[in-house]
Amino acid sequence: MPREIERKFLVADAGWRQAVSTSLRLRDGLLASVDGRKVRVRCLEDRAFLTVKGPREGISRDEFEYEIPLADGLAMLDHCQGATLEKTRHLVPFAGFEWSVDEYAPPLDGVILAEIELPAEDAVFARPPWLGREVTGRDEYRKITMLRARLARA
Repeated sequence: MPREIERKFLVADAGWRQAVSTSLRLRDGLLASVDGRKVRVRCLEDRAFLTVKGPREGISRDEFEYEIPLADGLAMLDHCQGATLEKTRHLVPFAGFEWSVDEYAPPLDGVILAEIELPAEDAVFARPPWLGREVTGRDEYRKITMLRARLARA
């Protein structure tokens, strides 16, 4: 069964920008969410994916991802609960791992989070000098929580 093992961090400074290998534009939409499980549609450049995630167990969760036709993905974004989110995902290699640094567009403009996917929960990795404090599992850094907070202030 495919597992996502991921840790999430704030960034301390913009030092990551000089190491970016690739940048991709993404649109994400939440189709369904219940009891820590979710179904997401993602449009990435000229491709689309449907992702089903199970509830978190520590820093791991089941994750099933399937490529779907782009036209279907774009149509599914119209059926998402609440607003869709747009971001630029910057891929940053460091010490044998590829970090994803996500820079969000409005309404989450100003939010920048770094993530690393690991082969095991106890995997050891070097922390880049631009990395800030860890926020893995913290509710206030979940996309839906940040979005609701921003929309409530608007």
